[in-house]
Amino acid sequence: MKRKIIIFGILSFFLLGMLPARADKYGFVRKVVIDPGHGGKDPGAIGSKAKEKDIVLAISLQLGDYIKQNFDDVEVIYTRTTDEFIELHRRAQIANENKADLFISIHCNASRSNSAYGSETFVMGLHRSQQNLEVAKKENASILYESDYLETYDGYDPNSPESNIIFSMFQNIYLDQSLRVASLVQNQFRDRAGRHDRGVKQAGFLVLYNITMPGILVEAGFLSHAQEERYLMSERGQSHIASAIFRAFREYKQMQDAIAQQHLENINARAITHQVNDASEPTVVLNEESSIHFRVQFATTTVEKPLNTPEFKGLHGIRFYIHDGNYKYTVGNEKTLEDAVKIQKDLHEMGFSDAFVVAFKNDERIAPAEAIRLLNQNIQTP
Repeated sequence: MKRKIIIFGILSFFLLGMLPARADKYGFVRKVVIDPGHGGKDPGAIGSKAKEKDIVLAISLQLGDYIKQNFDDVEVIYTRTTDEFIELHRRAQIANENKADLFISIHCNASRSNSAYGSETFVMGLHRSQQNLEVAKKENASILYESDYLETYDGYDPNSPESNIIFSMFQNIYLDQSLRVASLVQNQFRDRAGRHDRGVKQAGFLVLYNITMPGILVEAGFLSHAQEERYLMSERGQSHIASAIFRAFREYKQMQDAIAQQHLENINARAITHQVNDASEPTVVLNEESSIHFRVQFATTTVEKPLNTPEFKGLHGIRFYIHDGNYKYTVGNEKTLEDAVKIQKDLHEMGFSDAFVVAFKNDERIAPAEAIRLLNQNIQTP
């Protein structure tokens, strides 16, 4: 029975993907949801003196104030502003209902070792290491404070290794934007706040599972480290963390707004050209279904690699595309998502554990949700 429930959870993601995308690569940043982790009966990580729920609330409120003070065109929405318990699924629901353009979840870490320290930022994805899995399980354990959590989260049990397998099928349709925000946050932590940089990582966080926008989960520091606990408890430390996240947000917003503005200008330019060149010829509407393909991305490099490199041994039909200055390698060119998922599974078994499905329309990458929407729309020639 549990296996059926988990499979249903995977399918529910793809059904969710059929909904129109709310925050795509051309989107302005006008709404941000700030999510202070834990709260109320769920204290989160506990240090010798501090509780995670209190520290992250203070940082979140300060971050929101920075955004409000500097951007009149941005609406800040909190999942909580007091010490109250908010279910993980409700946090995502708040972001989705408000059609947010970015989701920022703020947390503090803890470790069995009191020597672990520093800041790290996660995006939704595969557990790339046992350590990442442990962090995700710790944050996901908040659902144990909820009643009927097995039904609410499609059979997910944070204490069950089998339950975590569901995330191997999950690919955040806003992964590129999420990674970009996460990288900007870590850059600010390292270069401006002087924090120890633990890097950008991927893991299966339930709070990021169903959001329909780019999202990150920030682990500001370790309450299990005595010096870092004092830092995180201090007004100075909380101000440094909030300021670093704000500067990253500012940089991301400026990037996204510039991309969106350029896209609008391109659309307007094409519309003007079309009006000038219109010779009253009949308009032909192409069937967009035939131009949609799914491929499986298995590698990303900063420099071009030959397709016959030993690293790609055993793979056939390799091609690459350039995105954000990186070379991204794929195999397959399937007409259905199901066929692409089969290739993804084969690649995982071959050792390419980070392989995931990407979608293309006329050889331009689009969100898988948009590809599914176009396929279901099935536009016909008039």
